Amino acid sequence: MNAIPAVASDVPEQRSDDPGGVPGSGWREGARALVVRFGPAVWCYAVLKLIGFTVFMKLLSFSGDYLKKPARFGGGANPWDVLATWDGWWYQQVAQFGYHPALVTIPNGPVGFSVEQNSAAFFPLYPGLMRMTSDVTGLGLYGAGMLVSVVASLFAAAGIYAVVDRMAGPKAGVIAAGIWAIAPGSGAEWAVYSDSTFVALAAWACYCVMTKQWVAAGVITLVTGLNRPTAAALIGAVGLAALVELYRRESGVLRPLTAMLLAPVGLLGYVAWVGWRMGEWGGYFRLQHDAWLHYFDWGQGTWHAIRGVLLGRNDYPFAFPVPDLFATLIVLTLPVLIVLLIRLRPPLVLTAYTLATIVSVLGSLGIFGNVSRYLLPAFPLLIALAVAMRKLSWPVLAAVLGFGAVASGWYAGYVIFELGVP
Repeated sequence: MNAIPAVASDVPEQRSDDPGGVPGSGWREGARALVVRFGPAVWCYAVLKLIGFTVFMKLLSFSGDYLKKPARFGGGANPWDVLATWDGWWYQQVAQFGYHPALVTIPNGPVGFSVEQNSAAFFPLYPGLMRMTSDVTGLGLYGAGMLVSVVASLFAAAGIYAVVDRMAGPKAGVIAAGIWAIAPGSGAEWAVYSDSTFVALAAWACYCVMTKQWVAAGVITLVTGLNRPTAAALIGAVGLAALVELYRRESGVLRPLTAMLLAPVGLLGYVAWVGWRMGEWGGYFRLQHDAWLHYFDWGQGTWHAIRGVLLGRNDYPFAFPVPDLFATLIVLTLPVLIVLLIRLRPPLVLTAYTLATIVSVLGSLGIFGNVSRYLLPAFPLLIALAVAMRKLSWPVLAAVLGFGAVASGWYAGYVIFELGVP
């Protein structure tokens, strides 16, 4: 059995394969070193993702169901329009018009009844990047959003590789990036959604903690807090790791303390701004609870959904049979993946981040079929699979991951966007 290299706290802070880690190298040598280091993982991810994406688009064309749906709710004039529906429509509204304090009435909404919603539920980083990219490139907001998502997904693949490489070597890192390309819920990675941007930031924040680059970790986590509310899991993990580092005094006091102070600024700042705009400090949470029916309910919604699926009933909120069945299988698999991850004794930041992400997902009321997408940020769950699969030869790995990529076009794309609500 191959031994797993020591975790971050047991290795030197500077490695020769770190970006820019070659003393005296020029920018060309540095760029070449980055390509050599991250190229295999990024190419593995991109090829597998392209296969799954192509299958997804073909399935949309074959079914034609998007032609029967409203343009905002999984429909459009062509299959490509589906990628900018649901949350993608709201992101485009924010990118084009900014935020507005008034609730928007959605008659006959996707949950079967009229609701009042507000774009302030969508954090500003991703639509801001959309707008900036559109202004710079001349692309429309749809094209700009897709470009941001695709580029961010490549950075996410590189970040996942960097984290896993540090724990288990380069081959496991490449495999982990490939698995993330075909993971359940990965259909949102190449769509007008903020998932890829979030994972890219979260992976590199974790890597910075593992390599004791505390100020960088704090800054990246601050930015992550402007992307999604689930950044709370990353903020807690970075803060906990910094607190332990303060206790050990291995990195001094100033740098870990700076990370702790910087990490929550983005999330708290945006939530406070929404509360100020709405005229009540808890406005964001009321908006999530009343307008979007998404709030922490201590797992009651998850329990009712799983019970309904297991008993063959649709008597729970937001029931979508096929996505809910996959979500149930994923939830039942989580304990196994958690045990396998902990068995590898990963750095504290990865363990805390993963567990906090899982608790926030399963403990919140929402569309249960979206569990696969909500768990995309929990990329450390892939590490044990990557470690086990690194014993396979590259041809066998290509066959296994390639078949998974073909299948992912259905279970990670079509099932979520057309058979459910992403």
